[in-house]
Amino acid sequence: MKFLAKWRIRKPADDAETVYVSEKFGVRSLHIGSDTVQSSMRIARPFDLELSYTRSMMGFMLFNAKPQRVLMIGLGGGSLAKFIYRELPWAVLQVVEISPRVVAIARQCFHVPPDDARFSVVVGDGAEHTARDDGSVDLMVVDGYDAESHVEELSDMAFYQNCRKRLGPGGILVVNLWGGDRMFNETLQRIEKVFPATACLPAEKPGNVTVFAFRDAPGSPRWDDLAQRALALQQQHGLEFTRFVDGLRKMNPHDEHRLLV
Repeated sequence: MKFLAKWRIRKPADDAETVYVSEKFGVRSLHIGSDTVQSSMRIARPFDLELSYTRSMMGFMLFNAKPQRVLMIGLGGGSLAKFIYRELPWAVLQVVEISPRVVAIARQCFHVPPDDARFSVVVGDGAEHTARDDGSVDLMVVDGYDAESHVEELSDMAFYQNCRKRLGPGGILVVNLWGGDRMFNETLQRIEKVFPATACLPAEKPGNVTVFAFRDAPGSPRWDDLAQRALALQQQHGLEFTRFVDGLRKMNPHDEHRLLV
């Protein structure tokens, strides 16, 4: 695989802009600034979601299965972008990625499709882009980690306030958080201060936690309704939505009948 060679060359360890690709056991992974895996793709199934945390982020479909306009901050290897593009053919998806090198490697090595009428990748600052008055979206997805922790500009109060402004009625913000991040609790508290309702979903592999932040409170959905949605979504999209419902019980206020959000 000669085309990967140039991406395997590592810069000095203190260069947070290092971007390279590794492969092991049929899985290709993206690394940015460290050996931490930022994104992975099973080469034999390039449009599947290999990492459990990316699958958990799709749990937003339990609350809104038909978002029309989607804004994603952070491309990485493009796993979520590809999945949404393929599985939600009615959605128009725009991705903002600050690194042109990440965009290049995602398209060369991770099967990220070219721009078309439904899909576009913009090289730019995600925080600045979110602050623009470019119209409302139904779904925002934020996965903004560098080599060490959550990017500060994508986790302060001003950013989350701008996220809420960009969401239309019933809109949902989906944020990937790493439980080992020293700023985890503070970041979660900021989201909770800005949004009237939130729910947390742990990934199957311990560590990552997905936060769903609702522009408008979803009205404490019943567990039996969520279970029915999960079965239908699981059959349609092949993800473990029934496990997502169980995960919501673990981290959120609830009673016997309802998720209290």
